[in-house]
Amino acid sequence: MNNHEIDYKLFGEEMQCVEIELDPQEAVIAEPGSFMMMTDGISMQTLFGDGNQTGFMSKLFTAGKRLLTGENLFMTVYTNQSYDKRQVTFAAPYAGKIIPMDLSKLGNRIICQKDSFLCAAKGVEVGIEFSKKLGTGLFGGEGFIMQKLEGDGMAFVHSGGHVIEKVLQPGEILKVDTGCIVGFTSTVQYDIQFVGGIKNTLFGGEGMFYATLRGPGKVWIQTLPISRLAGRILAFGTGRRKEEGSILGGLGNILDGD
Repeated sequence: MNNHEIDYKLFGEEMQCVEIELDPQEAVIAEPGSFMMMTDGISMQTLFGDGNQTGFMSKLFTAGKRLLTGENLFMTVYTNQSYDKRQVTFAAPYAGKIIPMDLSKLGNRIICQKDSFLCAAKGVEVGIEFSKKLGTGLFGGEGFIMQKLEGDGMAFVHSGGHVIEKVLQPGEILKVDTGCIVGFTSTVQYDIQFVGGIKNTLFGGEGMFYATLRGPGKVWIQTLPISRLAGRILAFGTGRRKEEGSILGGLGNILDGD
């Protein structure tokens, strides 16, 4: 293996964290803000990009690519500097599942949503994936750019809500809400399709387009995209509440202290 070989444990159900166990001199890279805790003996270093580059221009180019995906310019590398096994733990930024992915068993390459990467073994490359089709870029909900994880080590991505994993056979098509895609293997073809029908478009409440994923390959789908959750919270906080099932109406809110 070219990447560091790490062990891990997942804790929790819907508010998960992952504990990475590092042998001496093993390391893991992580997004800034995902750190939760670590045992003594682990050093922390903030670097440009994913820590795989050596020259300054290479590091700057990698950091610039991360900026295109809306991510932080920097990544943090956690290295076990002791002579025994040590642990470092990372937590997802919102409720959902953490998905462990062994890249060596997934074709050494995963395409995922821009904000889904959590951490990975040192040596895994975190880059960007440009959509080759104009329609996908314009209407895909994620633009032309997604993240790609390359290597032969363990990588961890997080999702919103529950995760459904599906294996698509050659030619099999799965139609998905664009925001519900967590990631897919590089053999899966990703495109955007018009919903069709004036009533579906205007009153369906699901947008004008959905994603089509064509096999063969493996895909991961999330039940609650963070954008959908944020939209509902915003609508609840700024709009008028529906007094469903209450004969008191607005008076009920006053009695409730709202």
